[in-house]
Amino acid sequence: MFKKVLIANRGEIALRVIRTCREMGIKTVAVYSTADRDSLHVKFADEAVCIGKPQSSDSYLNIPHLMSAAEITNADAIHPGYGFLAENAKFAQICADHQIKFIGPTPDMINAMGDKITAKETMIKAGVPVVPGGEGLLQSLDEANGLAKGMGYPVILKATAGGGGKGMRIVWEEAEMERAYNTAKAEAGAAFKNDGIYMEKFVEEPRHIEIQVAGDQYGSVCHLSERDCSIQRRHQKLVEESPSPFMTDELRQKMGDAAKKAAGAINYESVGTIEFLVDKHRNFYFMEMNTRIQVEHCVTEEVINFDLIKEQLKIAMGEKISGKDYYPQGHAIECRINAEDPYNDFRPSPGRISVLHQPGGHGVRVDSHAYAGYVIPPFYDSMIGKLITIARTRDEAIGTMYRALSEYVIEGIKTTIPFHLQLMQDERFRSGDFNTKFLEGFVLR
Repeated sequence: MFKKVLIANRGEIALRVIRTCREMGIKTVAVYSTADRDSLHVKFADEAVCIGKPQSSDSYLNIPHLMSAAEITNADAIHPGYGFLAENAKFAQICADHQIKFIGPTPDMINAMGDKITAKETMIKAGVPVVPGGEGLLQSLDEANGLAKGMGYPVILKATAGGGGKGMRIVWEEAEMERAYNTAKAEAGAAFKNDGIYMEKFVEEPRHIEIQVAGDQYGSVCHLSERDCSIQRRHQKLVEESPSPFMTDELRQKMGDAAKKAAGAINYESVGTIEFLVDKHRNFYFMEMNTRIQVEHCVTEEVINFDLIKEQLKIAMGEKISGKDYYPQGHAIECRINAEDPYNDFRPSPGRISVLHQPGGHGVRVDSHAYAGYVIPPFYDSMIGKLITIARTRDEAIGTMYRALSEYVIEGIKTTIPFHLQLMQDERFRSGDFNTKFLEGFVLR
């Protein structure tokens, strides 16, 4: 049992980890930038340490400051949350070098899945379906043109160290290749300090469906079913749900088995997610693995009645998992509540929350660090909370979500609540007829 866990993160996920640690009798240490001194995770932790100025590079990405905070508070473990350093192998190694347990996979596992090319090669060897594409990084524009001709348009260029849509360009015809190639490399280099890009066949009308997995230190791996994350804007997820309305029992079995193969190929330990693209014919292809807890983990928690943070902590302590697979009971939907103006191209809307009323009632869960009087800082991700509803059926979960959104009052800033309210009434969404391009034709009224 850990005695004290430092959470190397902020906001909602830091508060989420603190809650589970408290239930398990584990002391917690919050870290915070000067911009976050009034955040709830700082108030609810047993101890709190300021680690720097508002910019992430001076605080939440500053490894020496984080390690100093762990040492002066005698923390014996660090939970990275998601984002920031959650998938940073160097940070995981530094924790190990200082005899502080990194609550997540080993540095080698993070590296194996952190580089897209290496991950794809590993999946091919493990027998996991991958999107057809070139072998290795593109070395020149001529190579890109030749490969695209052989593969057939459309193709997609991706940053090997990428995520969140950075360094990614779809190329529909040869005339677009030069500009797309140069732009993707420049964007990847600026975002990740690595301008390596590769090419894949572009999967049209895809669903983004991911499988939650868990593995222990003894070689056991299980899956905890799927989440559909296809409602996205510029590769950023806005709504997630489980089970997927596109899923069949046969497809769930195949994708679950593939996800276990993927995790087993690197002897994965901790919780993680295998992300797939699924085409309209229900062919699925490995996209990437997230070697961390995800924003949308609570959707899975609600349909399988399972605390994934607790499981993550127990695995890090050396406990064995049950090894059995889990399947959804009922239906859960999550709406990300962001401090953004949906009527103004989702422009960030930081500032002070003057009024806040969160919904409640049967089948409603709110994970948020916001409160009336809290100032949303402009330096970080704009998500201020997650609204989750759980019901027996998808229709009921949508109905509960619409009701809960109608009760959610946030004043002083703009939020994505109006967008979600309209989405819950959209007939195509309600029927389950959507893919990752759904929002391209969505007009907010």
